[in-house]
Amino acid sequence: MKTILFAFLSLITMSANSQNPFVQTWYTSDPAPLVHGDRLYVYTGHDEDNADFFWMQEWRVYSTDDMVNWQDHGSPLALESFSWADDRAWASQTIERNGKFYWYICAHSNIKKGMAIGVAVSDTPTGPFKDALGKPLFDNGSWDNIDPTVMIDDDGQAWIMWGNPRVYYAKLNKDMISFDGEVKQLDMTEEAFGSPAMNQRDKNKKYKDSYVEGPWLTKRNGTYQLLYAAGGVPEHISYSTAPSPTGPWTYAGVIMPLSDTKSFTNHCGVADFKGHSYFFYHTGKLPGGGGFGRSVAVEEFQYNPDGSFPTIQPTDEGVKPVAAFNPFRKVEGETMAFSKGIKTEQYEEGKKLQVYVSDIHNGDYIKLQNVNWNNRIPRTITARVASGLRGGEMELRLDSINGTLLGTLQVTGTGGWNNWKTVSANLSGINQSALSQNTDLYIVFKGRKGPKLFNLDWWEIK
Repeated sequence: MKTILFAFLSLITMSANSQNPFVQTWYTSDPAPLVHGDRLYVYTGHDEDNADFFWMQEWRVYSTDDMVNWQDHGSPLALESFSWADDRAWASQTIERNGKFYWYICAHSNIKKGMAIGVAVSDTPTGPFKDALGKPLFDNGSWDNIDPTVMIDDDGQAWIMWGNPRVYYAKLNKDMISFDGEVKQLDMTEEAFGSPAMNQRDKNKKYKDSYVEGPWLTKRNGTYQLLYAAGGVPEHISYSTAPSPTGPWTYAGVIMPLSDTKSFTNHCGVADFKGHSYFFYHTGKLPGGGGFGRSVAVEEFQYNPDGSFPTIQPTDEGVKPVAAFNPFRKVEGETMAFSKGIKTEQYEEGKKLQVYVSDIHNGDYIKLQNVNWNNRIPRTITARVASGLRGGEMELRLDSINGTLLGTLQVTGTGGWNNWKTVSANLSGINQSALSQNTDLYIVFKGRKGPKLFNLDWWEIK
């Protein structure tokens, strides 16, 4: 009972002061950002609840246009998407080329019984994705084949790297699903990564650092940068630089030092979005989380004048919004800046994946941050809901779970947990002065204590 109470109080404290981790509905790991149009997408792994190892079955997608309110796009890719994969849906990265989105993954191969690199393809950043080859892109029976990273250079040449405890690399053809030449290995030297390859280290020598896994290949001011999890267990984030993806690489230092992230692994990705630079990583800071229950987080940073990385410390606060949230539109229920208690689920409708909010209980809530009312008064709330039994209520409140009440939407039983109905309610009791500036909007769920109340698909304020 004390453990449950502590977890609850920890989440309440976290929600009042933070946005990290920025996904609370599921444990997520190994964030890989991708900017497309006016949205930033993050592709993640999914740690199972109560796991005692990296038992991972699927990959997930989240996106934002303001860096604080994230839409959950569910899991459009899983082990079942690959006929050759049977376990360990570990780190991945997605990249766009010529209107196609290529999702590079690693998983255990049932062909050669080691880890293998695969690739799925889609016409949109959120799927549907399908195995582009029907077989692994690379599979030689080794357990080294994990954590692929990919980039397209200024001249159009695509590069892919992966590996633990050494770095493998190859050129990709323009089709993005075949190699141009052989798979090779980087020189794992002390100059390149702070220490030589593991089997070449002097047991009596103390090295400055060591490459472990999770490479992220990028380029800044003409210099190639390879970020990676370093140091062993626990891991920190370091990087090396080179004039070419093939090297020679030079160790450049630590980016995110060891700190109390509650996770003994780390895995990073970087992206520039709307004039800001962001560093993505994972922690174990959600209640019940840890080394096998990780959660993605993000920090804003500024490059040094020469393009090198500064030291980046993990925070609970996260980042500030880069745009305001418009509530006067249909909003997917799985869009949130922070939440307590809820989960998300999905089903297929035609070829489209439908995601909705589930596991709603009394006292749970969704927070939307930096809501811009644009000098308009909210008059009605409409939502698409489903309830197998008793239903409940949705309270709309400003700035906190006990803040100014905009109104309450009553939800009754609909005859099934996927028997969706649209319900509406009038909003009243609010004046213009309360909406004169951007606020946070809380959707607070109320009902009988204990049981699941209802599911939420979308909501719309007019």
